[in-house]
Amino acid sequence: MRASTQPCKADAFRAMHHGQKILVLSNAWDVASARILEEAGAAAIATTSAGVAFTLGYPDGQKISREEMIGAVARIAAKVKVPVTADVESGYGDRAEDAAQTAKAVIEAGAVGLNLEDVAGGPQKQLVDLSLQLEKIKAVRETARTLGVPLVLNARTDVYLLEVGKPECRYDEAIRRLAAFRDADADCLFVPGLRDLETIARLVRELGHPVNILAGPGSPSIPELQKIGVARASLGSSAMRATLGLARRIAQEVLTTGTYKSLEGAPSHTDVNRMMSR
Repeated sequence: MRASTQPCKADAFRAMHHGQKILVLSNAWDVASARILEEAGAAAIATTSAGVAFTLGYPDGQKISREEMIGAVARIAAKVKVPVTADVESGYGDRAEDAAQTAKAVIEAGAVGLNLEDVAGGPQKQLVDLSLQLEKIKAVRETARTLGVPLVLNARTDVYLLEVGKPECRYDEAIRRLAAFRDADADCLFVPGLRDLETIARLVRELGHPVNILAGPGSPSIPELQKIGVARASLGSSAMRATLGLARRIAQEVLTTGTYKSLEGAPSHTDVNRMMSR
C-alpha cells in the first residue's frame, strides 16, 4: 500500500462509524474469506483473532505470536482494496510498550484500525487494571501519530463476556471502563457479551460515542441495533466457526451416505482462482 493511501483509508474507515447506516463487519480469518466478504459488498474488513488462531492451529486467547497474527493481517491487507482493521487481542504483552509495538506492526502490515481488549494474558482470564489499559491506549495513539496514520482504535472491555463480578454490577463497571477509553481518545467502544437491547440502548445514550456490539445468534438483529444508534456490529469468530460447521457436515455426509448435497452452493474453482489472482 502506498504511504499516501493508508491515512486516507484510515479517515474513510473512521467516517464509517459516523454515517447514517450501521457499519457491519463479518470478520475474516484469511485472504480467501476476506476476498469473499469484499466481493459480497463489505465496506471494510475486520479480522478475527480467534479465527486466525484456529486456522494456524492455536487456541484463542493470545496463544498465537504477534508475528503470526500480523502476518495474517498483512496478507489480507495486501489482497483487498477496502480498509482493514486488525483484532490484536490485548496487544501481545502486558506493557504499554508492547501495545505500541503491536500498533506499529499493524500499520506496517497495511491495516488502518485495531481492536485492543482489556484482558490480561495467562491462564486466569481477568481484566487488566484500568490505569494500565489507558496507558496502552495512549501508547497506541502516540505510535499512530508518529507514523502518520490516524489508526482507528476500537477499545474493548470484556466485563460482560467474562461475566466479571455480580450481574447487577456489570453495567456500571462497563460504563466506567468504556467512558475512560472514550476520554483517552478511542474511536469506538466495544462491549462483547452484552445482548440485551434495552441495556445496549442505555449504554449508547450514556456514552455518546460510537459503540460496537458483537452480533450473532442470541443478539438483537442488525436493524434493531441500527435503530438504537449502535455504530458498528461485528460477527467475531462466528462466521469462521460456521464454516467449520459446514466442513463437519460435508465430512459426515460423504462418510456416512456417500452423497454430496452439502457441497452445493460452493463457489467454482475458477471463481476462487480469479479472486486470488488479483
